[in-house]
Amino acid sequence: MTDGVDVAGRFKRALKTTVLLLCVLLLAAAAVAGWGWSRYQRFADAPAVPAQAEGAVGAAEVPASLRIERGDGFAAVLRKLRAAGVQAGHDLEWRLLARQMDAAGRLKVGEYALEPGMSPRILLQRMRDGRVIHYRVTLVEGWNFRQLRAALAAADPLEHETGELDDAALMAALGHPGQHPEGRFLPETYLYQRGDSDLDVLRRAHAAMEQALAQAWEARAADVPLKSPEEALVLASIVEKETGQAHERPQIAGVFARRLRKGMLLQTDPTVIYGLGSAYDGNIRKRDLTTDTPYNTYTRAGLPPTPIAMPGRAALQAAVNPAAGDALYFVARNDGSHIFSATYAEHDAAVDCYQRRRNCRAGHAADASAPDAPGPEARR
Repeated sequence: MTDGVDVAGRFKRALKTTVLLLCVLLLAAAAVAGWGWSRYQRFADAPAVPAQAEGAVGAAEVPASLRIERGDGFAAVLRKLRAAGVQAGHDLEWRLLARQMDAAGRLKVGEYALEPGMSPRILLQRMRDGRVIHYRVTLVEGWNFRQLRAALAAADPLEHETGELDDAALMAALGHPGQHPEGRFLPETYLYQRGDSDLDVLRRAHAAMEQALAQAWEARAADVPLKSPEEALVLASIVEKETGQAHERPQIAGVFARRLRKGMLLQTDPTVIYGLGSAYDGNIRKRDLTTDTPYNTYTRAGLPPTPIAMPGRAALQAAVNPAAGDALYFVARNDGSHIFSATYAEHDAAVDCYQRRRNCRAGHAADASAPDAPGPEARR
């Protein structure tokens, strides 16, 4: 009996020891798991992209961006992150985080900013959601096509595919063979990403202009003296070049609309200048007004054959909804605005005051001593 009691006692003691050992092991495992989870959480949300130490000598600079290219797997992305100076965490932690965020296998191609202080979670979130770096190029209202091409040629890091193309070949590459390029692109700020080309931007700008022109034409006034959206685009380009002041655009368009209705010559200097091309040296002379070109609205009736610049949305709206009134003439004042006149006598008096510097009426005298503001005039 004694032997049986001893065996039972030893069994109970061994069982207690085993249970105690298991408890210790479980507590240790829980502690390790808690430490691991805490470390993982700190890794996920702690800064991963180091800030460049100011004045540090020999310190490796972190690139401003990282590119994910087509065919890059998660391992390749991790290698690029390490090469870029992002040393936070182990690869396993990155993979666990990517799986938790449903980002593994879903990182999108593009260029991503590496900003000092960004965490692994934010980095993976941006790559998963395709929040790439965007660059800007602005096409300015009133620019001609040559200026537009120069702006795109200077845009970086835009890919340049049109440098060797003339205007006709460029329009053919855009899918619009035979179309004159002037005025066919909407002046706005366009966003693009690394890898996009100038043709990509031009396609978007061309489509935007077609849409804006269609919307303007749909909302045109019933009595507008224009036969087609093409004519509206041409008139809008003239309005755009004649004034930089938004509130004047409908008034300028009104003058030209009334001239068209009456069969008067438009006599607008920007069309003459456009017709001169590279021969224009900054001054318009009497001989320029009498030298016939397809764009000289002093020698040819009606609208010129094509737009002369890129009109913005406001100029398009003004062209198809000109302001009512009786003005048939305008001349530039010295503040960038214009004086509008209903008769040639009134107009000639305004020209005397603001252009010839003589015979100023009291109402104009305050402005007449200032230098001429840039801008052409409708003369007769």
